[in-house]
Amino acid sequence: MYNFFFKLFGWKTVGAVSPDLKKFVMIIAPHTSNWDFFLGLASRSVLGLETKYVAKKELFRFPFGWIFKNLGGYPVDRSKSNNFVDAVVEVFKTEPEFSICITPEGTRSYAPVWKTGFYYIAQKAGIPIVMVAFNYATKEVVVEPPFYLSGDIEKDFEFMKNYYRKVPGRNPKKGVI
Repeated sequence: MYNFFFKLFGWKTVGAVSPDLKKFVMIIAPHTSNWDFFLGLASRSVLGLETKYVAKKELFRFPFGWIFKNLGGYPVDRSKSNNFVDAVVEVFKTEPEFSICITPEGTRSYAPVWKTGFYYIAQKAGIPIVMVAFNYATKEVVVEPPFYLSGDIEKDFEFMKNYYRKVPGRNPKKGVI
């Protein structure tokens, strides 16, 4: 079903995640629209991935919570520090194959400062980050090769942000700085 809508609306994928890569953190930016969620679900299907995603816990309440959970979602309580990073790292340690998708901005609104959780999850689990861009101008979902962290968060963030600065989101004025 997703493949049909993906092609119907003129989208295509560029790149792919190697089947040999069993564990990774996928990041998607810029996250500027609610449509990114649906594009993400379609892209996941087209790419043949079982990547899970995180979203604010409020989305997992009645009456629609079961839908988000069945679509692979994990609720996150953003109102307090609850050691989310370590909990996700533990999943990576126990599962033979696991990947999770996170938007570094943590919101659809303008966010010049990225959240750091995705970085520390990848660092603590010893796994790469796969950068994915939703380029609304070209209608391409671009999947980059795995990015292995240097351990210098400022250097790594600058590398990733430089990549995403070239990508127009659905609402470009809300994008990466």
